[in-house]
Amino acid sequence: MAEQGMGALQFFMGFSYYYPLFMAYLWMTGAVFYYFRFERPPRGWPRGMKETPPKLDAYPLVSMVVPCHNEGRDIEDTVQYLLASTWPNFDIVLVNDGSGDETRAILDALAAQHPKIRVVHLAKNQGKAVALTTASLMTPAQYLCCIDADALLEPEALTWLMVHFQNPRVGAVTGNPRVRNRSTLLGRVQLGEFSSIVGLIKRAQRTYGRIFTVSGVVACFRKAALHDVDYWSTDMLTEDIDVTWKLQIRHWDVRFEPKAQCWILAPETLRGLWQQRLRWSTGGIQVLMKNWRIEHIWKARRMWPVLIEYVLSVVWAYTMMSIGLLWLAGLVFDLPPAYQVTSFFTGWAGVMVGTTCLLQVAVALALDARYDAGPVRNFFWMIWYPLAYWMLNMITAIVAVPRALLRNSEKRARWTSPDRGILP
Repeated sequence: MAEQGMGALQFFMGFSYYYPLFMAYLWMTGAVFYYFRFERPPRGWPRGMKETPPKLDAYPLVSMVVPCHNEGRDIEDTVQYLLASTWPNFDIVLVNDGSGDETRAILDALAAQHPKIRVVHLAKNQGKAVALTTASLMTPAQYLCCIDADALLEPEALTWLMVHFQNPRVGAVTGNPRVRNRSTLLGRVQLGEFSSIVGLIKRAQRTYGRIFTVSGVVACFRKAALHDVDYWSTDMLTEDIDVTWKLQIRHWDVRFEPKAQCWILAPETLRGLWQQRLRWSTGGIQVLMKNWRIEHIWKARRMWPVLIEYVLSVVWAYTMMSIGLLWLAGLVFDLPPAYQVTSFFTGWAGVMVGTTCLLQVAVALALDARYDAGPVRNFFWMIWYPLAYWMLNMITAIVAVPRALLRNSEKRARWTSPDRGILP
């Protein structure tokens, strides 16, 4: 029995160590392939010169939808960036979702100044999913670009997103969010996350076939695809993850476009960051619980890798927690040899973890340098973020599982004003 227990502990120790390493190299390999297959500038393109979108045969009407809840501080800047879009045929739909601040008055003033803007007021806070669906049903546009109310969309971003809809099977395209508040340590390390983690993962997932989620802060949708999946679900904490899975299960293609940049505000307090990531993790568990049966559906087989990856990440979180508890218990009690954990990733294991972190950040910087030089200047703060990312994911997953299991499945997901960080 002792040998079996020791063998089990060694197995789980190996899993806790090798799983994140395997995923890091899988992401790097997929991201590099994506760059050479989809992202590399045309041959002969001048170094350092910004790439321009290709000319299209048609420029259909696109509604840029902005759901707002207590966004009085940021919404004017967001709208000014949207109005500067180079896409020739668009309107803007601003949805006031029961705001309690000056948002209503600001939106009405913007609509009075600009004929491209329409405003929808909801009497009560109904949640982001309801706000997005309401706007979708009130516009004649067959394409929707959904933007968060604190995001600044680059002028050419919409064109880059719309290029993909030349393929009739494309249901959604997600853009490339970049952190713009970099005045604090927490802002700078999240800048590292969006470069070395988010962008890398989305490139890799696009290479391997399916994307876990569009970025809720900036994503473009074909309305016919949304109608096919009954729009956004009102009971999901992360409506962006849910709609991504619904589209792909229905065989709509979901893509990532790194050239469609959008500047966002990240939380700059630990409390704000924790609340954001816990909501993301709880919403991911909700989607997993909703869709776990797809493993038995052959037609949904292309989603199996995404499902397996997410399940393994949750298993890894609980494995790490168990190993950590054994280590702490060993400091107090005299445990049997089969259950003794003496150290975490020291020696050669520590060298491998550190080397992988450095390599992952270096690959991410090489891929993103043409879009944003900021991460290079903040390299010192970024090099250990891949490790911090796994630790943060571990803690939030552990807390999120019981929260998702105990949550009323019929309860509508409403939002509160998040930590928007400090304006630069």
